[in-house]
Amino acid sequence: MKTTLKLEEAAMTAVAIYFLSNYNLGLSVWVWVILFFAPDISMLGYLINTKMGAVCYNLFHHKGIALVIAMTGFYLHHDGVTATGILLFAHASFDRIWGYGLKYEDSFKNTHLGSLEKVKP
Repeated sequence: MKTTLKLEEAAMTAVAIYFLSNYNLGLSVWVWVILFFAPDISMLGYLINTKMGAVCYNLFHHKGIALVIAMTGFYLHHDGVTATGILLFAHASFDRIWGYGLKYEDSFKNTHLGSLEKVKP
C-alpha cells in the first residue's frame, strides 16, 4: 500500500508540474527549480518552537490550501496566484513521496503519514 501511495503522489507531482508549464510566467527553468523548494523555508518556524514550526510548515504544505490559492488565481485570471497555488501543490506532493507529511506540534518527525524516525531492528 505504501508504494501505491507514493506512486499516487508522484503522479500528482507530475500533473502539477505539467500545469506549471502552462503558467510558467515566462521564468526560466532554473528559477522554477529554486521556487519549487522555496516552501521549505517555512521550516524556519521551528527556530521559535515546535508548535510554530508545525503551523508554518503545514500552512505551506497543505494541498487543500494550495488548491484554494490556485483556484482563486484561476477565477481572478491572475497567472501569478495560479502558479503559486500549483507550485505549492506540486511541492507538497513531492514531499509526501519521501514521507514528509503534515507535522504534528510535538515533533518535526511526527507527521500525518507516520514517524520519520528510523525503526531500529
